[in-house]
Amino acid sequence: MDEIIVSIVERLGYFGIAVLMALENIFPPLPSEAIMGAGALAIENGRMSFWPLLIFATIGTVAGNYGWFWFGDRVGYEKLGPFIERWGRWLTLEWEDIERTSRFFKQRGEWAVFFLRFFPVMRTMISLPAGLAHMKLWKFLVFTTAGAAIWNAILIYGTRWLVGTFSQIQDLVGWIVIGSLLLAVVGYGWRLYTWKPRAER
Repeated sequence: MDEIIVSIVERLGYFGIAVLMALENIFPPLPSEAIMGAGALAIENGRMSFWPLLIFATIGTVAGNYGWFWFGDRVGYEKLGPFIERWGRWLTLEWEDIERTSRFFKQRGEWAVFFLRFFPVMRTMISLPAGLAHMKLWKFLVFTTAGAAIWNAILIYGTRWLVGTFSQIQDLVGWIVIGSLLLAVVGYGWRLYTWKPRAER
């Protein structure tokens, strides 16, 4: 299994990894854990190098987050309401979720952008209220880049540590990567199927 994953990652290349990481931050069901885990396996098999992988993955992460930041900064609260009303089901969120995240951002400021990089879903959600609050772009980029680089490095080193410490687990790690991807997609499908606005719960 690990050879199949490494072969796929090798074909994608560093630029492909960057694109996947950007999409992961636009479409959360595509987990960074699976992407970085696959990249780490490629490093262990001598098909990739740590620093290029980390740099391209971080660039992709920042690009995906910037998309949400730009959207919030340009659209603003007034135009965002109709967008959430129309597409909220597919995003499995509603206006109250935006308000709650915005309040959290106002309380924690730029540090929320940094620390929430380590939490699923919220790592993407926080970029929108940062844009809505018209956070200075350079601050957003600095805190997002720092948080993304640390998180991506943890995922890479963590996977490599598992493979290096338990050599017999390498093929199992491949299955874990595939399993986390499938679990994320199935989880999103289930959330989408069962999701209802608060008024209907």
